[in-house]
Amino acid sequence: MFALRRTAIPALSLARGYASAGNVSTLLFVEHKDNKIAPSTLNALTAASKLGGSVTALVAGNAPDAVVGAAAKLSGVSKVLVAKDAAYEHALPETQASLLVEAQKKHGFTHLIAAHSAFGKNVMPRAAAILDVAQVSDITGIESADTFVRPIYAGNAIATVKSNDSIKVITVRGTAFPAAGHQDAAAPSEDAPAVSGDKVQSEFVSEHMQKSDRPELDSATRVIAGGRGMKNGENFGLLYDMADKIGAAVGASRAAVDAGYVDNSLQIGQTGKIVAPELYVAVGISGAIQHLAGMKDSKTIVAINKDPEAPIFQVADYGLVADLFTAVPELTKKL
Repeated sequence: MFALRRTAIPALSLARGYASAGNVSTLLFVEHKDNKIAPSTLNALTAASKLGGSVTALVAGNAPDAVVGAAAKLSGVSKVLVAKDAAYEHALPETQASLLVEAQKKHGFTHLIAAHSAFGKNVMPRAAAILDVAQVSDITGIESADTFVRPIYAGNAIATVKSNDSIKVITVRGTAFPAAGHQDAAAPSEDAPAVSGDKVQSEFVSEHMQKSDRPELDSATRVIAGGRGMKNGENFGLLYDMADKIGAAVGASRAAVDAGYVDNSLQIGQTGKIVAPELYVAVGISGAIQHLAGMKDSKTIVAINKDPEAPIFQVADYGLVADLFTAVPELTKKL
């Protein structure tokens, strides 16, 4: 259960205070891929450190030794729990959630925390359900060990919520916290508790991954996104050409994804990925509120749209009213 207080103020004016340490002990769920820790986990670690008390990192995988070594040297990590088993090779959410719960029961963690990524959103609600507590999702600030700040209504209002549950399950908006640094001395590690196979009701069948040499959308410092105005998937080639020139990731609005122009892994917005790059270029995107919720914290926003009344221009630092099919190739040539 949690209490709710709504505050109609901009998110940037919030003072993110530190929680009293007390008896707080936090378990950070480490997301990793290809033996590398996901950048969003570093942001979640900063949030975990603000709770006060100790922070233990949980690393699960078939052969996670490299990730364990990297996690042990993250600033603020006091210990690493290692779950090394073939059952964790494909990071099935049911298996991961059961592992989180077993670790909490054994060590008595007061807080379970992870990034508000697709991975975190898949695992943490399951853990919260097993523990019979209410999850606090997508937090952007911490006022105390039981009080958190999070956006609601697609970021148009800021809610301060207080959780009355004895165990807090939290996901963190990565763009709201700086990435944690590193420490010289490695934290000690130990085995995580075993999870009974009887508790897992799913099995891995297959996966289809899209390979790209471009930066990951979640952590890219430059993002070029296309909307319905691109008209079809082939025209996204214009954005890929520009992205390759400046080392940017490519994203899309929900309208473009729903129309089948690109894969949903590129979707930015309330129901997609939240990004806050140094440069965000919106091409053929009208600026629906659901999309703005996923990119409005970008440092510099550039909009290209032939409609001068498009809402995207209200949040853009620089706007170009032009036909994207003329403007984008010309810009690419000059880069």
